[in-house]
Amino acid sequence: MADEITNPFVIGEYEGEDFFCDRAEETARLVQLITNGNNVVLSAPRRVGKTNLIYHLFNQEEIKKRYIPIIVDIYSTHSMAEMVSNLGKAITEALRSRGKAFVDAFVNFLYSVRSEFTFDNMGIPVWGVGLNYNPKPEVTLDEIFNYIEASDRPCLIAIDEFQQINYYPRSSSVEALLRTYIQRCHNARFVFSGSHRHLMAEMFLSASRPFFQSATLFGLPLLKSDVYAEFCQRMFRWGNKNIDPGVAKVVYERLDGVTLYMQKVMNELFAMTPEGATCHIANIDSAIDRLIDTSADAYTSMLYQMSQRQRDLMLAIAHEGKAHAITSAAFIKKYHLPSQSSVSSTAKLLVEKDFLYRDQDTYTVYDRFFALWLQRR
Repeated sequence: MADEITNPFVIGEYEGEDFFCDRAEETARLVQLITNGNNVVLSAPRRVGKTNLIYHLFNQEEIKKRYIPIIVDIYSTHSMAEMVSNLGKAITEALRSRGKAFVDAFVNFLYSVRSEFTFDNMGIPVWGVGLNYNPKPEVTLDEIFNYIEASDRPCLIAIDEFQQINYYPRSSSVEALLRTYIQRCHNARFVFSGSHRHLMAEMFLSASRPFFQSATLFGLPLLKSDVYAEFCQRMFRWGNKNIDPGVAKVVYERLDGVTLYMQKVMNELFAMTPEGATCHIANIDSAIDRLIDTSADAYTSMLYQMSQRQRDLMLAIAHEGKAHAITSAAFIKKYHLPSQSSVSSTAKLLVEKDFLYRDQDTYTVYDRFFALWLQRR
């Protein structure tokens, strides 16, 4: 795999432990929890590395030899039918690596959608269920859990952006149904990953909710600055390049320690640095400018699709960096915003759309490059 990598600061999917930064303690704890029979709630803001940590967890020997690892992303789903379709597709894809017989065994359990499978050139079934095909997703969900219970090996199922089910029609009944199936499932462990921490906490800590106390909560902290700096040094050495010790720490501070944005800047800095040369702190602004300029048209479009009140609040929070007490008279006066109720309702909508991130009484622009672009205005 390393032979295929030209830039060690990987932006997309997990590329193995050689290009994965630390998380040794978190990984060991997750392995311990899972192998001792616990389901886990993995909670952290988006873009700090939850999904890659899940893939790293799947790559651990204790997990690989014991479980069938399955990850299903439901962030883009809007109904139970879409969620069930994504789950079925994820299981099909996970089983393909085990061979045709295992995929066939899964298909044999799915009476409700069996006719919707297609076949690749090797004759292996491929999930082909359309979003609008299944009028009774409860039936397919029942069949999927019947397969999981009968599987020759336990499954480890990670559901990414699990809080999305809160936005489904009849979400309370969907939540209760899922809880019933998961509670009765003895041949699988689950990782519920989510980026809206208040929603995840409410789902698993509120006594009135179906998932109350059904999993161990696991908050994922930001990478430590010195750990990430050492990782950057090692990655530059991998490419026969050098980097000043202070570069990574400056990048960390500029981007609030959010993994994805740091990786993008370091990827750009690595690409800008010739083999045998040294990356300096003076190069950081140029790398960030390149990344922001690349997305400038998209940011302009995003901003002007917002209402005037949304634009004004986004600009205000971007200029603050970390905005506290945004409904206070002082904040409203400073940025010429409308009433407290207007600011509150606008902020709530922008948080729901992932333009803003809220941590207790503090708001930040979710996309750190978008925030830097807004600060120029």
